[in-house]
Amino acid sequence: MHISEGVLKPEIIVPCSALCVVLVSSLIYKLKTSEIPKVAAVSAMFFMASFIHVPIGVTSIHLVLSGLAGAFLGANAVLAIFIALFFQALLFGYGGLSALGVNLLIIASPALLSPYLLKLSFKRYRSFFWFLIGFLPILCSSVLLSLTLVLNGKEFAPVAALVFTSNLALMALEGIISLFALSFIYRVKKDLLIC
Repeated sequence: MHISEGVLKPEIIVPCSALCVVLVSSLIYKLKTSEIPKVAAVSAMFFMASFIHVPIGVTSIHLVLSGLAGAFLGANAVLAIFIALFFQALLFGYGGLSALGVNLLIIASPALLSPYLLKLSFKRYRSFFWFLIGFLPILCSSVLLSLTLVLNGKEFAPVAALVFTSNLALMALEGIISLFALSFIYRVKKDLLIC
């Protein structure tokens, strides 16, 4: 789900990075001390989940769990994902620091759908919405990733199509993981979820 360093044009990197600086700064400013452990735990979950790689053809997919991050943290999911992406770029070179802003927008912005889906789940069709909490953010991230690659140049169109199709299995997998995780948390400790 990461775009590697050196792939994107500055016309894409600079505005995305500027937007992310404003967004992350705003979230840090509004962050309450009591929310720090929850942000740290979700950031660690995101960081570790992305190490589980499943090879598909010439590429591989990995868990993202951005939907669950959004269900647990709401807007602070952006902050948790930023921290994890920063350390992945710094320690392992995943994505790289220059593409950090773009990768953050691609992965974290769809996580903001989760609180709305969670609220809908408490009204009816609980299992369906819990599945969507995992499925929709990956679908949106895949679309954003593909669009970013196409905007970068027409020569990236085949890669964008491959990225999108390879993430179809991940969408279903994350939907299932989300369904089981949220049903367990709902039974055990419902107050962990953003309502």
